Amino acid sequence: MHIEPRLLDFVALGVFVVVAIFLVYLVIYIHDIPYEIAKKRNHPHREAIHAAGWVSLFLMHTIWPFLWIWAYLYNPKEGWGVEKVAIEPTEELKGELKAISELKEKITELEKELEKVKCETKGEVA
Repeated sequence: MHIEPRLLDFVALGVFVVVAIFLVYLVIYIHDIPYEIAKKRNHPHREAIHAAGWVSLFLMHTIWPFLWIWAYLYNPKEGWGVEKVAIEPTEELKGELKAISELKEKITELEKELEKVKCETKGEVA
């Protein structure tokens, strides 16, 4: 059985084209993984992650690992995972807060007295 060499060239070219198309699709699929993660987690920046994934193609994939991390940072149940820490006031701050509240009370009393004096000078009864 004799196979024409020209036929083998076309078969090789066909295999090469199919493999090239597959590799291009694979690279695009891999670069969309962070976007898919962000979409699944309902990430508020998913569109930015998607655009950055395309930019990563032109930057020789240098920012792609950071996109993966960015997509995983957001948790739909907990948000960004930053704990809210309640800060206890110091004794000095507690004293200042107490002094401020006392001053507010004194101001309120003085305003009432001032209003009373104004009413008396006008000849009105409060």
